[in-house]
Amino acid sequence: MNTTYSTNRYVGASVYGVRMPIITEGADIAKIISDTVIEAENSVYQPITLDNRDIIGITESFLARAQGNYIAIDDIASDVSQKFPEGDVAVAFPILSRNRFAKILEGIAKGVKGKVYVCLSYPADEVGNAIMDEDALFNSDINPYSDILSKQQFREKFGIFHHPITGSDHIQMYEDIAPNIEIVLLNNPKDILKYTNQVIVSSIHTRHRHKAILQNAGGTVYTLDDICNTPTNQHGWSEYGVLGSNYSDENRLKLFPRDSMDFCKSLQDQLKKRTGKQIEVMIYGDGGFKCPKTHIWEFADPVVSPGHTDGLKGMPNEIKIKAVADNNTDNPQAAIQKAIAEKNTGDDFYTLGTTPRQITDLVGSLCDLTTGSGDKGTPVVVIKGYFDNYLSGIPERVRA
Repeated sequence: MNTTYSTNRYVGASVYGVRMPIITEGADIAKIISDTVIEAENSVYQPITLDNRDIIGITESFLARAQGNYIAIDDIASDVSQKFPEGDVAVAFPILSRNRFAKILEGIAKGVKGKVYVCLSYPADEVGNAIMDEDALFNSDINPYSDILSKQQFREKFGIFHHPITGSDHIQMYEDIAPNIEIVLLNNPKDILKYTNQVIVSSIHTRHRHKAILQNAGGTVYTLDDICNTPTNQHGWSEYGVLGSNYSDENRLKLFPRDSMDFCKSLQDQLKKRTGKQIEVMIYGDGGFKCPKTHIWEFADPVVSPGHTDGLKGMPNEIKIKAVADNNTDNPQAAIQKAIAEKNTGDDFYTLGTTPRQITDLVGSLCDLTTGSGDKGTPVVVIKGYFDNYLSGIPERVRA
């Protein structure tokens, strides 16, 4: 039986989760990654062959674990006590998370000599974790822009609310962490200074704005990326401080990785020497996507990608194919080919509708969705053909 093979290209971008060995502190993961990806080319099952401008993504935890980038609760407490040697401290607008923030709060409470006012936003935190039923707030006489509620007042008005996914009562969970914690619910940052002028801004993506507002109003303010962000031989550290950290065990947190840009360039150079290909490399954390059912953002890291090679800078340069087709119904195929070929000439009509996003945010989200956060065992992702378009042909190695 004779088989006739098509010479057309039918597949565009393709994504592969790469299974890696379980690594420990001190592992040379640049060598482990390059060894594994190169070995995958000879795999009987779904071989992967690298081409120029393919992308390798590495999850942030893979790099951080190899770096041994951990801190203890006591390390947080020590840093906080140095920043605030005495008095009460407010914790401004933390996210509601057992994994992301509960242990940070434990360290803060341990380092503060006075009371810790945990100021929660309502009806939800910054990434969409609800603290109450939004309809109940709408139908109440409470003005969320101006009204401050104690825990008791909040309970009297709205009762106990359980998180729709975890079932947790986050107000009680945070209060139970330490006896010097008091919960306050408010949304105006300036109202925090009614309790104390010493503040740790604990929001993620709005932290710079909150810090500026509080400083301009007379507060002594630090953010979470100011805590444990200094190089030390005693414990881990990150340029992002405790932002992006995750629960490790009862006494430790795993930090966001450090020196990610240097690692990406080093791995790119190693792959170039070993394969002859110019591969783009990035470290990725949470993707920038939102669950339509729970309204919770996945994005709880300070950035999607803390490190990447130069070829991943900027935004995609693309046209909207359906816009071209709809405006050239006589010969849409020819019009699309022409628009792609001429898309760098300055006429941006057909770019309308292409959402302006950074390449690292798009690719990092793709990597995060591929890896997941469970037991897939694929902390490395290979993306092929991401920068191709409708006119891109078959790679030379295949044609040969």
